[in-house]
Amino acid sequence: MITFLGVYLGVLNLLTFTIFGFDKAAAADRRSRVPERVLLSLAALGGSPGALLARPVFRHKTRKQPFSAWLVLIVFVQVAALVAGLALWWARHGDR
Repeated sequence: MITFLGVYLGVLNLLTFTIFGFDKAAAADRRSRVPERVLLSLAALGGSPGALLARPVFRHKTRKQPFSAWLVLIVFVQVAALVAGLALWWARHGDR
Protein backbone atom coordinates (compact mmCIF):
# COMPACT_ATOMS: atom_id res chain seq x y z
CA MET A 1 0.00 0.00 0.00
CA ILE A 2 2.80 2.44 0.89
CA THR A 3 4.60 1.63 -2.37
CA PHE A 4 1.44 2.24 -4.41
CA LEU A 5 0.86 5.54 -2.64
CA GLY A 6 4.45 6.64 -3.27
CA VAL A 7 4.28 5.76 -6.97
CA TYR A 8 0.84 7.40 -7.30
CA LEU A 9 2.01 10.64 -5.69
CA GLY A 10 5.28 10.67 -7.62
CA VAL A 11 3.58 10.20 -10.99
CA LEU A 12 0.78 12.65 -10.16
CA ASN A 13 3.18 15.37 -9.04
CA LEU A 14 5.38 14.93 -12.10
CA LEU A 15 2.25 15.10 -14.28
CA THR A 16 0.99 18.20 -12.44
CA PHE A 17 4.36 19.94 -12.79
CA THR A 18 4.49 19.07 -16.50
CA ILE A 19 0.96 20.28 -17.18
CA PHE A 20 1.69 23.60 -15.46
CA GLY A 21 4.69 23.96 -17.79
CA PHE A 22 2.58 23.03 -20.80
CA ASP A 23 -0.03 25.61 -19.82
CA LYS A 24 2.62 28.31 -19.43
CA ALA A 25 4.00 27.52 -22.90
CA ALA A 26 0.47 27.56 -24.33
CA ALA A 27 -0.16 30.96 -22.72
CA ALA A 28 3.04 32.37 -24.20
CA ASP A 29 2.16 31.03 -27.67
CA ARG A 30 -1.50 32.08 -27.39
CA ARG A 31 -2.65 28.48 -27.85
CA SER A 32 -5.50 26.64 -26.17
CA ARG A 33 -5.02 26.61 -22.39
CA VAL A 34 -5.51 24.04 -19.67
CA PRO A 35 -8.60 25.03 -17.66
CA GLU A 36 -7.87 26.24 -14.13
CA ARG A 37 -10.29 23.65 -12.74
CA VAL A 38 -8.06 20.91 -14.22
CA LEU A 39 -4.95 22.40 -12.62
CA LEU A 40 -6.72 22.71 -9.26
CA SER A 41 -8.17 19.19 -9.56
CA LEU A 42 -4.69 17.76 -10.08
CA ALA A 43 -3.52 19.60 -6.98
CA ALA A 44 -6.52 18.36 -4.98
CA LEU A 45 -5.89 14.76 -6.02
CA GLY A 46 -2.43 14.95 -4.44
CA GLY A 47 -0.42 16.97 -6.93
CA SER A 48 -0.16 20.08 -4.79
CA PRO A 49 3.64 19.77 -4.26
CA GLY A 50 4.09 19.63 -8.05
CA ALA A 51 1.80 22.63 -8.46
CA LEU A 52 3.59 24.63 -5.78
CA LEU A 53 6.98 23.83 -7.32
CA ALA A 54 5.83 24.60 -10.88
CA ARG A 55 4.52 28.08 -10.07
CA PRO A 56 7.90 29.72 -9.36
CA VAL A 57 9.81 27.52 -11.82
CA PHE A 58 7.59 28.52 -14.74
CA ARG A 59 6.52 31.86 -13.23
CA HIS A 60 2.97 30.81 -13.91
CA LYS A 61 -0.23 31.50 -11.98
CA THR A 62 1.72 33.28 -9.24
CA ARG A 63 -0.50 36.37 -8.99
CA LYS A 64 -3.72 34.97 -10.44
CA GLN A 65 -6.71 35.24 -8.11
CA PRO A 66 -8.81 33.38 -7.12
CA PHE A 67 -6.58 30.54 -8.41
CA SER A 68 -3.89 31.21 -5.80
CA ALA A 69 -6.42 31.30 -2.98
CA TRP A 70 -7.94 27.98 -4.08
CA LEU A 71 -4.51 26.37 -4.29
CA VAL A 72 -3.60 27.60 -0.80
CA LEU A 73 -6.92 26.25 0.53
CA ILE A 74 -6.27 22.85 -1.09
CA VAL A 75 -2.80 22.68 0.48
CA PHE A 76 -4.18 23.73 3.87
CA VAL A 77 -6.87 21.01 3.78
CA GLN A 78 -4.32 18.39 2.70
CA VAL A 79 -1.88 19.32 5.47
CA ALA A 80 -4.69 19.35 8.05
CA ALA A 81 -5.85 15.91 6.89
CA LEU A 82 -2.30 14.56 7.04
CA VAL A 83 -1.75 15.94 10.55
CA ALA A 84 -5.10 14.56 11.73
CA GLY A 85 -4.33 11.16 10.20
CA LEU A 86 -0.91 11.02 11.83
CA ALA A 87 -2.39 12.08 15.17
CA LEU A 88 -4.99 9.31 14.97
CA TRP A 89 -2.34 6.77 14.02
CA TRP A 90 -0.12 7.91 16.87
CA ALA A 91 -3.05 7.74 19.33
CA ARG A 92 -3.71 4.12 18.35
CA HIS A 93 -0.18 2.83 17.84
CA GLY A 94 2.18 5.23 19.58
CA ASP A 95 2.30 3.47 22.97
CA ARG A 96 3.45 0.11 21.61
